[in-house]
Amino acid sequence: MDKQAKIYVAGHNGLAGSAIVRKLTIEGYNNLLLKTSKELDLRDKTAVYNFFEEEKPEYVFFAAGTVGGIMANKTYPADFIFDNVAMIFNTVDAAYKSKVKKLLYLGSSCIYPKMASQPIKEEYLLTGPLEETNKPYALAKIAGIELCASYNKQYGTNYIALMPTNLFGLKDNYDLNNSHLVAALIRKFYEAKLNNKPFVELWGTGNPRREILSSDQLADACLHFMNTYNENEIINIGKGEDYAINEIAAIIKE
Repeated sequence: MDKQAKIYVAGHNGLAGSAIVRKLTIEGYNNLLLKTSKELDLRDKTAVYNFFEEEKPEYVFFAAGTVGGIMANKTYPADFIFDNVAMIFNTVDAAYKSKVKKLLYLGSSCIYPKMASQPIKEEYLLTGPLEETNKPYALAKIAGIELCASYNKQYGTNYIALMPTNLFGLKDNYDLNNSHLVAALIRKFYEAKLNNKPFVELWGTGNPRREILSSDQLADACLHFMNTYNENEIINIGKGEDYAINEIAAIIKE
């Protein structure tokens, strides 16, 4: 990407999107298009098409979405599948019609089967049942992957898809109803210390293993692949090592 290229970062206020903006800014990309969800509702097809037609971004980093933890996924399954499908479908088609040069779509590790062996490989996609608690969100993300690949095949576009592992970092969400693993644990231990509680309660056995990655490390990978990768196959982004949830909790406790 040229340093003066017009770049749209969808979801720039979120955990991943804000890290991408920081990375682009540090690297000297200074022609960034940034819109809050109030300024541009990506679920609104007409608004999205008008935005792309008027602004004509050359590159798109798609890090937008309706996200949350176990409780939110259980409570709002319709929102999770509808919002996330609508956002990426509107964005991809508008990008195609406005001749965007390249789009990077951020998926999620939840697209893989619940019982996938570790470390998870890209070829495990669609080889087994998904985790039921976030199945609507996972299916929306899988639909986004297939949409990008299908546009590439039919229209010759250059839309790539990266699947980050569990993230943490600046601008994380610490609401216990909507947060992911690391943020939820940080808040639980912080509040326990604040209130002099002798213990912190975790759901489940604590034995399931999770790979974790900082949002800034993900942003490094996003810029690298935006500049170097042009294939249809998805790419997993992670560190290649995982920890039991009990181990992650022990680290945060210290």
